[in-house]
Amino acid sequence: MTFDIEIEGFIPPIFTATQRVGKVVEQHFQGTSLTFSIQDGPEAGQTVKHVHVHILPRKTGDFSRNDSVYDELQKHDKEDCAATWRSEEEMAAEAAALRVYFQ
Repeated sequence: MTFDIEIEGFIPPIFTATQRVGKVVEQHFQGTSLTFSIQDGPEAGQTVKHVHVHILPRKTGDFSRNDSVYDELQKHDKEDCAATWRSEEEMAAEAAALRVYFQ
């Protein structure tokens, strides 16, 4: 993982949290790399009106074209079919599994 700047006070808190969560996500999902995405404004694909960072674990060959991950993100955010989204229960189970890494 290359997002590993350790200079205290150099990284704003959101990036400190992103780095910490990214390490957990990469480990939990057996990724070998991470893609971080911040979409700021509707033209950039932002669909909710608060700042957040997408942290995507990556593996060799997960996309035939590396940048296709952004196409998938944009497509996912525009899907208006709740049937394609994870349920509240699925997200809660995933959060519980990830929470143990932070205790």
